[in-house]
Amino acid sequence: MSNQPQKTRFGVIGTGRITRRLVADLQSTDNVTVTAIASRTSDRASWYASQYGIATAVEGYEALLQRDDVDAVYISLPPSMHAEWAIAAAENGLHVLCEKPLALSADQAVAVDVACRNRGVRWLDATGWLHHPRTDSFRDWIRNGRLGDIGHISAAVSFYQPFQSGDHRLDASLGGGCVLDLGWYACGFVRFASLGMPQEVAADVVIREGVPQRLTAMLWLADGVTATISCGYDTATRKWFEVAGSAASLICDDFTRPWAERPTRCWIHDASGQVEGHTFEGSQERVMIARLVGEQALTEWQQNAIDTHLTLDAIQQSVDSGGGRVSVRQAVG
Repeated sequence: MSNQPQKTRFGVIGTGRITRRLVADLQSTDNVTVTAIASRTSDRASWYASQYGIATAVEGYEALLQRDDVDAVYISLPPSMHAEWAIAAAENGLHVLCEKPLALSADQAVAVDVACRNRGVRWLDATGWLHHPRTDSFRDWIRNGRLGDIGHISAAVSFYQPFQSGDHRLDASLGGGCVLDLGWYACGFVRFASLGMPQEVAADVVIREGVPQRLTAMLWLADGVTATISCGYDTATRKWFEVAGSAASLICDDFTRPWAERPTRCWIHDASGQVEGHTFEGSQERVMIARLVGEQALTEWQQNAIDTHLTLDAIQQSVDSGGGRVSVRQAVG
């Protein structure tokens, strides 16, 4: 009898721009295989199956959920469809890896969590940076006092006009705009670095082509900690943060995804001007996938996703009120 662990068989729902990269990560993760890909039309599903080396093309998302050769799904659809299909997958007993943002709101995110828990399946949002080995060091330095008392957190994420034809990011009805797209990274980092939820936020956006294309926000946290975030489609690529403490600052210039063909890196700057550089190895996506299909508790990452949605809900409320300072719900319900 073979002692080889059984492979988790993924079906892919959707053929969005990010699908190719994540499919390659699924195919290169130990004990994982991709057995099917679904699109709205058979021609589109067949073309992508051929391009990605996937054996079976499926017309329609529901049909993929019914297959007996699928144990888990990767959802690569516009954000407005994430919760619907994550819940449908859970109700069919399938584990869920969902592109970010997990949903459109915290209420939807909790509905996904409840559906998965009710059926005993596992879920993660596909926010890769949270799973990079480098992030373990971020966590240790922040929590063990290496930086002193944290005073301020800054995060900036931008990509200059990254749109393709028919891009959902330019369609508000599909959850487009930089608030949910890029704000997901920035607010998620503040939640991670502060070890808690913002208490209040104030935010403003620049609207172009019917969606927010620039977001600027201030966040107030417990114990006098503050944070600022800047996101947009109208500035050059930024994916950096600074966590400023009383003893030192932690700085990273590629936290969402390491720069290609450069060391995965970060720096600690202390009060005397000394700079301590660190480099790391590893694939954040493959670690993320391995965690999903493994047995490790996922509560830490799931709560980070729900709390990020609570922060984004408050940011949207502030924007809708004209930029006023608003309270952040600390939980759903």
